[in-house]
Amino acid sequence: MKHLLLLLLFLPFGNCLFAQDDPSEKTEKPEKPPIELYKIISADRDTTHLDTTLSVQKLYKFNYLRKDNFELLPFSNVGQPYNSLAYNFDELNLKPLFVAQSHHFNYMDVGDMKYYSVPTPLSELYFKTAFEQGQQLDAFFTVNTNEQFNFSVAYKGVRSLGTYQNILTSTGNFRFTTNYHTKSKRYKIRAHIAAQDILNEENGGLPPNSIDLFVNDDPEFNDRGRIDVNFEDAENLLKGLRFYADHEYELISQRDSTNYNVLAVGNRFSFEEKSFLYTQDAPYEGYGESYENSNLRTRTNLEDFNVQGYARLENSLIGTISAFAGYTDYNYGYNSVLILDEGRISNRLQGNLIQFGAGYKKQYRGFELSGKGAINISGDYDANYLTGAASFSFNEDNKVEASVKVHSVAPNFGYQLYQSDYVNYNWQNSFENVKTQELKFELQSKKLLNASVSYTGIDDYTYYAIQQNDSTPTPQQFGDRVDYLKVKAQKEFRYGKFALDNTVLFQQAVSGEEVFNVPQIVTRNTLYFQDELFKKALFLQTGVTLKYFTEYNMNAYDPVLAEFYVQNDQELGGFPLVDLFLSAKIRQTRIFFKWEHFNQLFKSTNDQFSAPGYPYRDAVIRFGLVWNFFL
Repeated sequence: MKHLLLLLLFLPFGNCLFAQDDPSEKTEKPEKPPIELYKIISADRDTTHLDTTLSVQKLYKFNYLRKDNFELLPFSNVGQPYNSLAYNFDELNLKPLFVAQSHHFNYMDVGDMKYYSVPTPLSELYFKTAFEQGQQLDAFFTVNTNEQFNFSVAYKGVRSLGTYQNILTSTGNFRFTTNYHTKSKRYKIRAHIAAQDILNEENGGLPPNSIDLFVNDDPEFNDRGRIDVNFEDAENLLKGLRFYADHEYELISQRDSTNYNVLAVGNRFSFEEKSFLYTQDAPYEGYGESYENSNLRTRTNLEDFNVQGYARLENSLIGTISAFAGYTDYNYGYNSVLILDEGRISNRLQGNLIQFGAGYKKQYRGFELSGKGAINISGDYDANYLTGAASFSFNEDNKVEASVKVHSVAPNFGYQLYQSDYVNYNWQNSFENVKTQELKFELQSKKLLNASVSYTGIDDYTYYAIQQNDSTPTPQQFGDRVDYLKVKAQKEFRYGKFALDNTVLFQQAVSGEEVFNVPQIVTRNTLYFQDELFKKALFLQTGVTLKYFTEYNMNAYDPVLAEFYVQNDQELGGFPLVDLFLSAKIRQTRIFFKWEHFNQLFKSTNDQFSAPGYPYRDAVIRFGLVWNFFL
């Protein structure tokens, strides 16, 4: 492994040194295609291109999730759950979500998949050190066999032992995508296969005596592996396998430089199997009585089949109008019925849904109007959503947008039906739909700032909590209304080769704060220096990042459910997180060094937790890179 790390470290420099032009070489190299031709296509058909630049935003995304985790708080080991410091309500589902939502941060759904079109073969290698034994790797390759056909293969793997007992993580995300269009571009197809597994060993956090040793920074326990945990014999595993295809044909295809008129019909298909398994060698008394004295094992399954037929009209005068009709067949549950003194808990929630939806989008001289909606017109679950947005672009650097969203859907399957070898973790409920209404305003301005203000109201909010006289969390539905205000602003200031990037979030539960806990302030400030060195062969950024959030009743974590639950007995937070970093770019290679949680070295006590009983990460130096290859 040491030799591999040295090879990964020096290969970019070797590539830079040995790729210099030899004056005696007479053969002309073919001209490299423009970077704009390396296209990345989202699930919604939005197209961007590959970006090999280095910026502080790239630093924020250099993590396990590979996206900015400003509103998240990680656990001590990479690949574990994240506690949420803020919330968004972008999910527009018409059926309940699966269990173990705390393990879905790294689970790639249909909307997370990317498709590609490239003039030459392209690959990307992401590497980053983990905690103790193990590494992170995300390797990707895509090629167009011709202008019409592309495929890509990618695998993201993480294995990390962690610094505490029994918190090993081992995750894998395999993706295969392909897209094809005919020479006339009237017929198009996109498809993907995703096979994912997320394994977490669970230790239940630290018991009270270990928390005291951690908080008081006892030097005999600086080796975190010596601290006792609640148990060392449990693990949970989330797995998923999905097949997806989307193809369409343009019945009318008329395009010229100023006008277009397109009528397309298409079909989408997906089939996904998901499972969540919790195992434990012996029951833990803190979770109450159990039906088994050893080898506890609970497996939750979901089979989800979806098919849609759709039509889309694109016209230069009226805009884009789309409509779809869909069919869903779901089968969630367990292999056995549970009969208790209090009643019978069934083993399955299964049925089918028929959906209908439509959308509209129109652009005109900087204005853009858009909206979409959908509804279940048949089946056991009533659900619907309706969104609308209006925006105006003054120019390329300034844009304002107002949007509204209304969403009603049944609570996640885990709230409705759950079985476990622990007696307390068995229930079947019939809850009302969770109804969400959101009003949002956004400003994007390079000269002023990027800002957003949203006000969200939630009726019949569902959550997990430990009720009076109980010892473990159970699903609850809030009878009153939750009102949530969220204001976020981002602005970077530059002076010469120095820059200060600031992101500030203010939020408050205006009502329902007893079930909707969030820190009032979350802020991140990065002061850094950047310059080009060695005749512009190397671009360097180095500086310090401070992240801070105010103290609040932080949600607690339950490993049996793999869910967070509301608690109002302990306030945590209010501690700064200071990282020192050095980032460099050599050609298409970005190299990152970071000393995480540097300020912990200067504290005599430890007050940092990711959740009650779960300490945050200690100070650690980590290294990694992102390397693109153009063949």
